[in-house]
Amino acid sequence: MDAVAAPAPEGCSVTDHRRNTVTPEISAASAVEDRRGRRPASRRGVLIAAGTALALAGSLSTAAAAPAPAAVPRSGSGSGSGSGSGSGGVSVEGVWQMDGYGTVVSIHGRDLRVWDTTELSCLPGPAARSAGGTGPGGAVRFDSPEYSLTVTPRAGDRAALRVHGSLGPRSLRRIAALPPRCEQPPLTGPVAVFDVFWQTFKENYAFFERRGVDWDAMRARYRPTVHAGTTQEELFGILSAMAEPLQDAHVGVEASDLGRVTSGQRAGTVLPDDAYDERVRAFVERRNLGGTPLETHAGGAIGYAEVPGGIGYLRIGRFGGYTAGSPTIETDAAELDRVLDRIVTRARTRGPGAWRGLIVDVRVNQGGSDELGLQIAARLTDRGYPAYRKEARNDPDDDTRFTPRYTARVAPAQGVPRYTGPIAVLASGATVSAGETFVKALAERPLPTTLIGEHTQGALSDILARALPNGWRFGLSNERYTTPRGNSHEGPGIPPHITVPVFTAEEFAADRDSAFDRAVTLLTRRR
Repeated sequence: MDAVAAPAPEGCSVTDHRRNTVTPEISAASAVEDRRGRRPASRRGVLIAAGTALALAGSLSTAAAAPAPAAVPRSGSGSGSGSGSGSGGVSVEGVWQMDGYGTVVSIHGRDLRVWDTTELSCLPGPAARSAGGTGPGGAVRFDSPEYSLTVTPRAGDRAALRVHGSLGPRSLRRIAALPPRCEQPPLTGPVAVFDVFWQTFKENYAFFERRGVDWDAMRARYRPTVHAGTTQEELFGILSAMAEPLQDAHVGVEASDLGRVTSGQRAGTVLPDDAYDERVRAFVERRNLGGTPLETHAGGAIGYAEVPGGIGYLRIGRFGGYTAGSPTIETDAAELDRVLDRIVTRARTRGPGAWRGLIVDVRVNQGGSDELGLQIAARLTDRGYPAYRKEARNDPDDDTRFTPRYTARVAPAQGVPRYTGPIAVLASGATVSAGETFVKALAERPLPTTLIGEHTQGALSDILARALPNGWRFGLSNERYTTPRGNSHEGPGIPPHITVPVFTAEEFAADRDSAFDRAVTLLTRRR
């Protein structure tokens, strides 16, 4: 029997990198933000610490604070080579305020930079560069090692920004110039770091009420303890203590100079890492598959097996990191298509040898790209349908105001076999982020679908990843994902249709997998 880590009793964990290993997850999806060798090509997160799942980088704004770059035009208009024009000569050149996200984007010629802004601060994020030329409508693509995005000019001093690998456009509004504070060197002392941290949450975090945290009270409690003589270790402890009550797996702080990272999680749950995933996989192969190894694909992220009785078993450990080297959303999507072509075959979807049912197991899923989850869902339906909605907090003084909702839809895959029979989806508290949006997408499937197991982690928002003036990084949840009917599962997680224990100490002690067994029984009875 495989030993599996016990659930953490608290809503926060701290990893000391001097003693533990951190596995980064790739990303690029927030506001440029985003969700968690580079591994998971996560467009929703990035750091997976030993025993935790904190995704911080993956945003357009994850670089350590640096002196403000020069040569940013003061004017919000103009024309530069490579900046592109749409119909009527509309250009992406200039300075743009993003709706929501607390982000300003400056474009000059072929160069783009994002700026993390609050009422108190403005810090430069990483730069990107265009290869030159424009696409349809004057669209310009910009690339950097951290992210890729496309900016398309619109009429009336508006533009749309799309982060590759993240769902939905970001709306941009042209402004005359960078805010004056962007051209001032940032203060880097402990008090300034505290203030930027607190203010960024105040203006962007979307779930204070839902998670029962009074953020003003946090400031009143901890601000008096910070002063010029506060050590970095003490400051890290203070910021971690402020984040802990949120119990949010998409909230955390990383202090690379100290070798430390802290992340949240819902109390009583386990957050997935590679070691936990490997232990559970070995248990599943031995106990459920009779010792037969899974047929693995996509760098081990996807596994497939046949279960007696004509039932397929599809295990998905992450939505990204499917290719070697430095994967992108494009290379991952192409690899995923190749994997699905091998698994969802004509013989398994039609005729006498077709699946009688399919188990989709995401009980240990580290997240990744929402787009890749929808790509899988597209092979499991013959009818298009709305999967979920997404919106971002859009008022620094009012956490009830959001950007217009974007509806993510599942469109049936074309020209390939599609499975339309019954599905049992296995999920748990170790189903995180893009794993949860995938569960949402399958739950809305207009065909027989049953969720079995436990509530998911309840961390669906993309991560708004930010830098602090002293070079630390932190992340927070600023987006609300809902069902097409408007229900949010941020916090408590997505509830199952059938509740059974998942990978508890009692389950392992009894060599039992109640969720898997219930799925097999359910699908067998449907025949």
